[in-house]
Amino acid sequence: MARRSEHSQEQIREMVLNAAEAIVIEKGVNALTVRKIAVEIGYTVGSIYMVFANMQDLIMHIKLRTLEQLALQFKPIESATPEQQLQALAGNYLAFAQQHFNRWQIVFEPGLETDIEMPDVYRQKVEEIFSPIEALFQQLKPQASSAETSLAARALWSGVHGVCVLSLKGSLGRAGLENTDAAVQLLVDSFIRGWRQP
Repeated sequence: MARRSEHSQEQIREMVLNAAEAIVIEKGVNALTVRKIAVEIGYTVGSIYMVFANMQDLIMHIKLRTLEQLALQFKPIESATPEQQLQALAGNYLAFAQQHFNRWQIVFEPGLETDIEMPDVYRQKVEEIFSPIEALFQQLKPQASSAETSLAARALWSGVHGVCVLSLKGSLGRAGLENTDAAVQLLVDSFIRGWRQP
């Protein structure tokens, strides 16, 4: 077993976070335990609690990493219309959820992110995701206020997210929809048409 003196607290913190993230990616958040992490990194359970306050603190940091990865899916696309970009971003979101289901799902697991306890850094990561979408809605309707574009971005993505959840949990067919990509495309197209109406 590694001796505690071999690594700084920052290095142990990174090791813990990497090991925890790997467990979540492979088996899901329900498989995550402090003991499993300790075995993976060769340290004691107590060492983990020296660098993270508790399991919720650790899970929050995994969520932050996932939000960073999600934000990469929402980068502006050159030489594309706002409509095309919104379709592409929705497709990217769906693809990320499909390819990284356990990692994607952890963002929506209960945790510390209540209205009162949500860390500022968490709010910032969420804003990084929605900011490009809001900008596209602003391009589509320049006269819209920032409050309106913010609402539009979140309303549309709530719908896209809902289709993702139904699809990945195998329930989309029960709603009479078999093609997830087509459903997302229709949702985005319809939303854009409504948004552009005077």
